Amino acid sequence: MTSVQQSNSPSSRTRRRLHRAWWVAGITFLALIASAAFRSSTGVLIEPLENEFGWSRSITSFAITVNLVIYGLTAPFAAALMQKFGIRRIVALSLTLVTLGCLATIVMRDSWQLVLAWGFAIGIGTGSMALVFGAIIANRWFVTRRGLVTGIFSAASSTGQLVFLPLMAALIASHGWRTAVAVVAGFSLLLVPLVLWLLADSPADVGEIPYGAEPGYVSPDVIPQRPARLAISTLVSSSRSWTFWVLMVTFFICGWSTNGLIGSHFIPAAHDHGMPATTAANLLALIGIFDIVGTIGSGWLTDRVDPRNLLVAYYGLRGLSLLIVPTVLGSSVDPPLFLFIVFYGLDWVATVPPTVALCREHFGLQRSGVVFGWVYASHMVGAGIAASFAGTVRAHTGDYRIAWLTAGALCVLAALLFFTVRGRGEYFAPTEISVVSSPGGKHEPDLAAEEGASL
Repeated sequence: MTSVQQSNSPSSRTRRRLHRAWWVAGITFLALIASAAFRSSTGVLIEPLENEFGWSRSITSFAITVNLVIYGLTAPFAAALMQKFGIRRIVALSLTLVTLGCLATIVMRDSWQLVLAWGFAIGIGTGSMALVFGAIIANRWFVTRRGLVTGIFSAASSTGQLVFLPLMAALIASHGWRTAVAVVAGFSLLLVPLVLWLLADSPADVGEIPYGAEPGYVSPDVIPQRPARLAISTLVSSSRSWTFWVLMVTFFICGWSTNGLIGSHFIPAAHDHGMPATTAANLLALIGIFDIVGTIGSGWLTDRVDPRNLLVAYYGLRGLSLLIVPTVLGSSVDPPLFLFIVFYGLDWVATVPPTVALCREHFGLQRSGVVFGWVYASHMVGAGIAASFAGTVRAHTGDYRIAWLTAGALCVLAALLFFTVRGRGEYFAPTEISVVSSPGGKHEPDLAAEEGASL
């Protein structure tokens, strides 16, 4: 190796300065926090809204359901839009939409306005910055440390929960819920210029190569399709694979047991048992602390352990923990409840890094972002259905017991499903989808690799 080559090696550049990939990862982390800030705070806003406007639990739960479903269904199309128009533009527009949705919430008067602001404006805005966004950044900007970076991005939702939940609970108690929502709007708006300044669409755009790549690395070409067509064609081709359906069903259950149940209803459920809302909000934030540890640790493990084995453990243990919630939830924070908080926090979104890894292994690097978009859509649809299901259970039975037991049983089912998924190297799993020219001169994706992954 010549002296010029040595001076241009990734290790020598890293010694001179921090690789641009880490700056991109940092602003991505902040954008994901902004996306999580409002979604994680809906539980603490339920009762203040019901008290002021006289709305029922079913109405507020329905608004959360619309938010979660729109959030999830936006993700695969947002991934395709990022492929077409660039990540930076889409993220900046999404943060602006979240800001507008928050401001609309402050001035609303009727329940349909709640559904419009929470469900559509904030749902689309946050859905465009879902974990699919983080998966695309990790795949484009990192060759090594992908699992770790994916884990860090997954922990952003917990960080938003950790930072904003106690803050919003305190602001609601002292200054009212409108002030709390205004804080989220301000944070989202402040990030827009930072995104436009620091976020680059790809390493090649700024004369870089991905972190950990060898000199001469060439990134896979972006597939030149229209965003909607790319999203739909990816869904059609991926649906031939049994692995895709296992990922869809299990991530549906993941959303059901996290955002839909715990994220939306833990605070009012704890309040039903006599626990103050601020205490319950602090417990939910504590889940966020342990989730940061658990998710980053899961990313580290994903680089070293078969993702299927990790997912069997994560879902199985989560299911068992949910089955005991009715016996540990009370008016005070006793040791059994604290142990549940610690364990559930470690397991909260630990499923994301191995799920992203399976998408990449089975469907290729180039399309894995859009595939994960559809998988993540099922996550949020599951969350949305769970939010309404739990609200309906509470309205008709007076407690959440059936909701806890249902979620626990579903998680055990998810663990069992991964015994049906083929492992690494058992069939062709390309690292990228090539782009070939058709006789008419148009570029089309080569789907042969995907057909090799289908049943």
